[in-house]
Amino acid sequence: MPSEIDICRSANILVREHGQDAPSEAAQRADALLDDGDMDGHGVWLRIVKAVEELLSKERPAGATVQ
Repeated sequence: MPSEIDICRSANILVREHGQDAPSEAAQRADALLDDGDMDGHGVWLRIVKAVEELLSKERPAGATVQ
């Protein structure tokens, strides 16, 4: 299972390459893995979808602090 830093790195790459379309790209990859029966891969990509959405969000996540 990928670490949280790996998920964040993947999300950053997707945002850099696809901009505002990054959530859709990540969701398509998750769906393709689900269609192939790869439940572990599907779960990883759902985590990436969430990370991408957080990166593109204008609001700070609950509990987040600025240092």
